[in-house]
Amino acid sequence: MEGSKFTPDRIRKVVREVLEETLADEAGAKGGTSGKGAGRAQGSTGPTGRAGGQGRAAGSGQDADRAPVPAASGGTAAPAEASWTRVKASDSGTLALGADHGGFAFKEQLKKYLEQELGVAVKDYGTHGPEPVDYPDFALAVARAVASGECQKGIVVDTMGIGSSIAANKVKGVRAALCHDVETARNSRAHNDANVLALGSKVVNSGHARRIVREWLATPFEGGRHAGRVQKIIDAERG
Repeated sequence: MEGSKFTPDRIRKVVREVLEETLADEAGAKGGTSGKGAGRAQGSTGPTGRAGGQGRAAGSGQDADRAPVPAASGGTAAPAEASWTRVKASDSGTLALGADHGGFAFKEQLKKYLEQELGVAVKDYGTHGPEPVDYPDFALAVARAVASGECQKGIVVDTMGIGSSIAANKVKGVRAALCHDVETARNSRAHNDANVLALGSKVVNSGHARRIVREWLATPFEGGRHAGRVQKIIDAERG
Protein backbone atom coordinates (compact mmCIF):
# COMPACT_ATOMS: atom_id res chain seq x y z
CA MET A 1 0.00 0.00 0.00
CA GLU A 2 1.40 3.37 -1.00
CA GLY A 3 2.54 5.42 1.98
CA SER A 4 2.41 2.44 4.33
CA LYS A 5 5.09 2.22 6.97
CA PHE A 6 5.18 -1.55 6.61
CA THR A 7 7.35 -1.78 3.53
CA PRO A 8 9.09 -5.10 2.73
CA ASP A 9 12.38 -3.63 3.89
CA ARG A 10 10.86 -2.45 7.16
CA ILE A 11 9.26 -5.84 7.78
CA ARG A 12 12.56 -7.63 7.19
CA LYS A 13 14.29 -5.34 9.65
CA VAL A 14 11.66 -5.86 12.33
CA VAL A 15 11.72 -9.64 11.86
CA ARG A 16 15.51 -9.61 12.19
CA GLU A 17 15.12 -7.52 15.33
CA VAL A 18 12.75 -10.03 16.93
CA LEU A 19 14.97 -12.97 16.01
CA GLU A 20 18.09 -11.34 17.42
CA GLU A 21 16.32 -10.45 20.65
CA THR A 22 15.01 -14.00 21.03
CA LEU A 23 18.46 -15.50 20.42
CA ALA A 24 20.02 -13.07 22.87
CA ASP A 25 17.52 -13.92 25.61
CA GLU A 26 17.98 -17.65 25.03
CA ALA A 27 21.75 -17.32 25.15
CA GLY A 28 21.58 -15.36 28.38
CA ALA A 29 19.23 -17.91 29.95
CA LYS A 30 21.47 -20.85 29.01
CA GLY A 31 24.70 -19.27 30.12
CA GLY A 32 23.45 -17.58 33.28
CA THR A 33 25.75 -14.78 32.20
CA SER A 34 26.22 -11.61 34.16
CA GLY A 35 25.80 -9.70 30.95
CA LYS A 36 29.42 -9.09 29.95
CA GLY A 37 28.48 -10.03 26.43
CA ALA A 38 28.63 -13.80 26.83
CA GLY A 39 26.28 -15.38 24.38
CA ARG A 40 24.39 -12.16 23.97
CA ALA A 41 23.86 -10.30 20.73
CA GLN A 42 24.97 -6.72 20.27
CA GLY A 43 22.40 -3.98 20.88
CA SER A 44 21.35 -3.94 17.25
CA THR A 45 17.70 -4.71 17.33
CA GLY A 46 16.15 -1.50 16.12
CA PRO A 47 14.22 -1.37 12.85
CA THR A 48 17.58 -1.26 11.07
CA GLY A 49 18.32 -4.79 12.24
CA ARG A 50 22.04 -3.94 12.11
CA ALA A 51 24.79 -4.12 14.64
CA GLY A 52 25.34 -0.87 16.52
CA GLY A 53 28.57 0.86 17.27
CA GLN A 54 30.01 2.24 14.03
CA GLY A 55 28.47 4.87 11.81
CA ARG A 56 27.92 5.07 8.08
CA ALA A 57 30.80 6.21 5.92
CA ALA A 58 31.44 9.90 6.33
CA GLY A 59 31.13 12.37 3.49
CA SER A 60 27.93 11.02 2.00
CA GLY A 61 26.53 14.53 1.94
CA GLN A 62 23.15 13.25 3.08
CA ASP A 63 21.32 15.04 5.86
CA ALA A 64 19.51 11.90 6.96
CA ASP A 65 17.02 11.77 9.81
CA ARG A 66 18.70 8.69 11.22
CA ALA A 67 21.76 8.38 13.38
CA PRO A 68 24.62 6.46 11.74
CA VAL A 69 24.01 2.73 11.50
CA PRO A 70 26.77 0.29 10.59
CA ALA A 71 26.58 -2.30 7.88
CA ALA A 72 25.89 -5.85 8.98
CA SER A 73 28.72 -8.34 8.64
CA GLY A 74 27.59 -11.71 7.36
CA GLY A 75 24.21 -11.23 9.01
CA THR A 76 25.76 -11.73 12.45
CA ALA A 77 25.38 -9.13 15.17
CA ALA A 78 28.59 -7.77 16.66
CA PRO A 79 29.45 -9.08 20.14
CA ALA A 80 28.01 -7.14 23.05
CA GLU A 81 31.51 -6.36 24.38
CA ALA A 82 31.72 -3.54 21.84
CA SER A 83 28.66 -1.88 23.33
CA TRP A 84 29.94 -2.42 26.86
CA THR A 85 33.14 -0.63 25.92
CA ARG A 86 31.18 2.23 24.41
CA VAL A 87 29.00 2.58 27.51
CA LYS A 88 32.12 2.91 29.66
CA ALA A 89 33.73 5.29 27.19
CA SER A 90 30.64 7.51 27.23
CA ASP A 91 31.33 8.31 30.89
CA SER A 92 27.67 8.08 31.77
CA GLY A 93 28.10 9.39 35.30
CA THR A 94 25.21 9.01 37.74
CA LEU A 95 21.92 8.15 36.09
CA ALA A 96 18.59 9.27 37.53
CA LEU A 97 15.87 6.63 37.37
CA GLY A 98 12.17 7.07 38.06
CA ALA A 99 8.81 5.49 37.36
CA ASP A 100 5.18 5.51 38.41
CA HIS A 101 3.32 2.40 39.55
CA GLY A 102 2.84 1.29 35.95
CA GLY A 103 6.58 1.26 35.43
CA PHE A 104 7.68 0.21 38.92
CA ALA A 105 8.50 -3.44 38.20
CA PHE A 106 10.10 -2.44 34.91
CA LYS A 107 12.21 0.17 36.71
CA GLU A 108 13.44 -2.38 39.21
CA GLN A 109 14.60 -4.68 36.39
CA LEU A 110 16.36 -1.81 34.64
CA LYS A 111 18.03 -0.72 37.87
CA LYS A 112 19.49 -4.18 38.38
CA TYR A 113 20.68 -4.30 34.78
CA LEU A 114 22.24 -0.84 34.93
CA GLU A 115 24.07 -1.42 38.18
CA GLN A 116 25.07 -5.06 37.93
CA GLU A 117 25.68 -5.48 34.21
CA LEU A 118 26.49 -2.05 32.85
CA GLY A 119 28.21 -0.81 35.98
CA VAL A 120 26.30 2.48 35.92
CA ALA A 121 25.72 4.41 39.15
CA VAL A 122 21.97 4.85 39.62
CA LYS A 123 19.99 7.22 41.83
CA ASP A 124 16.45 5.92 42.23
CA TYR A 125 13.80 8.61 42.52
CA GLY A 126 10.96 6.14 43.00
CA THR A 127 8.30 5.08 43.09
CA HIS A 128 9.25 2.29 45.46
CA GLY A 129 6.14 0.15 45.27
CA PRO A 130 3.18 -0.83 43.08
CA GLU A 131 0.67 1.45 44.79
CA PRO A 132 -0.97 4.03 42.47
CA VAL A 133 0.95 7.30 42.20
CA ASP A 134 1.14 10.24 39.77
CA TYR A 135 3.71 9.90 36.99
CA PRO A 136 4.56 13.66 36.81
CA ASP A 137 6.01 13.55 40.33
CA PHE A 138 8.69 11.04 39.38
CA ALA A 139 9.34 12.25 35.84
CA LEU A 140 9.84 15.77 37.14
CA ALA A 141 12.14 14.55 39.92
CA VAL A 142 14.35 12.80 37.38
CA ALA A 143 14.28 15.75 34.99
CA ARG A 144 15.24 18.22 37.71
CA ALA A 145 18.14 16.02 38.80
CA VAL A 146 19.44 16.04 35.23
CA ALA A 147 18.85 19.76 34.69
CA SER A 148 20.64 20.65 37.93
CA GLY A 149 23.66 18.52 37.05
CA GLU A 150 23.12 16.20 39.99
CA CYS A 151 22.79 13.38 37.46
CA GLN A 152 24.19 13.31 33.95
CA LYS A 153 21.29 11.48 32.32
CA GLY A 154 17.92 10.07 33.31
CA ILE A 155 15.43 7.35 32.47
CA VAL A 156 11.70 7.59 33.18
CA VAL A 157 9.16 4.81 32.86
CA ASP A 158 5.40 4.61 32.91
CA THR A 159 2.94 2.34 31.12
CA MET A 160 3.27 4.01 27.71
CA GLY A 161 6.06 6.49 28.36
CA ILE A 162 4.11 9.38 26.88
CA GLY A 163 3.06 11.17 30.06
CA SER A 164 6.51 10.94 31.63
CA SER A 165 8.20 12.28 28.51
CA ILE A 166 5.80 15.23 28.38
CA ALA A 167 6.34 16.01 32.06
CA ALA A 168 10.13 15.71 31.87
CA ASN A 169 10.27 18.07 28.90
CA LYS A 170 8.65 20.81 30.98
CA VAL A 171 11.91 21.19 32.89
CA LYS A 172 14.28 23.69 31.32
CA GLY A 173 17.42 22.06 30.01
CA VAL A 174 15.87 18.63 29.59
CA ARG A 175 15.48 16.93 26.23
CA ALA A 176 13.46 13.80 26.91
CA ALA A 177 13.01 11.29 24.11
CA LEU A 178 10.35 8.58 24.06
CA CYS A 179 11.99 5.63 22.33
CA HIS A 180 10.56 2.29 21.26
CA ASP A 181 13.57 0.72 19.54
CA VAL A 182 17.33 0.85 19.26
CA GLU A 183 17.31 3.08 16.20
CA THR A 184 15.25 5.84 17.81
CA ALA A 185 17.37 5.59 20.95
CA ARG A 186 20.54 5.98 18.92
CA ASN A 187 19.08 8.85 16.93
CA SER A 188 17.88 10.70 20.02
CA ARG A 189 21.43 10.79 21.37
CA ALA A 190 23.39 11.29 18.16
CA HIS A 191 21.17 13.95 16.63
CA ASN A 192 19.15 15.47 19.49
CA ASP A 193 21.53 15.14 22.46
CA ALA A 194 18.66 13.71 24.52
CA ASN A 195 19.51 13.58 28.21
CA VAL A 196 16.41 11.75 29.43
CA LEU A 197 15.09 8.50 27.97
CA ALA A 198 11.39 7.67 28.34
CA LEU A 199 10.16 4.08 28.06
CA GLY A 200 6.75 2.44 28.15
CA SER A 201 6.55 -0.74 30.21
CA LYS A 202 3.76 -2.06 27.99
CA VAL A 203 5.39 -0.94 24.77
CA VAL A 204 8.76 -2.69 24.97
CA ASN A 205 9.59 -5.88 26.82
CA SER A 206 12.39 -6.00 29.37
CA GLY A 207 14.87 -7.69 27.04
CA HIS A 208 14.39 -5.11 24.32
CA ALA A 209 14.50 -2.30 26.86
CA ARG A 210 17.96 -3.43 27.95
CA ARG A 211 19.18 -3.14 24.39
CA ILE A 212 17.60 0.28 23.99
CA VAL A 213 19.15 1.53 27.23
CA ARG A 214 22.58 0.14 26.39
CA GLU A 215 22.61 1.78 22.97
CA TRP A 216 21.25 5.07 24.33
CA LEU A 217 23.98 5.28 26.95
CA ALA A 218 26.69 4.25 24.51
CA THR A 219 25.83 6.73 21.77
CA PRO A 220 27.52 10.15 21.92
CA PHE A 221 26.10 13.36 20.53
CA GLU A 222 27.51 13.91 17.05
CA GLY A 223 27.52 17.69 17.16
CA GLY A 224 28.29 19.20 13.78
CA ARG A 225 25.17 20.28 11.92
CA HIS A 226 23.05 18.89 14.77
CA ALA A 227 24.60 21.25 17.32
CA GLY A 228 22.97 24.30 15.76
CA ARG A 229 19.60 22.62 15.74
CA VAL A 230 19.82 21.63 19.38
CA GLN A 231 20.93 25.17 20.19
CA LYS A 232 17.70 26.47 18.65
CA ILE A 233 15.78 24.30 21.12
CA ILE A 234 17.86 25.71 23.98
CA ASP A 235 17.28 29.26 22.74
CA ALA A 236 13.52 28.63 22.56
CA GLU A 237 13.55 27.70 26.26
CA ARG A 238 15.06 31.05 27.06
CA GLY A 239 12.19 32.79 25.30
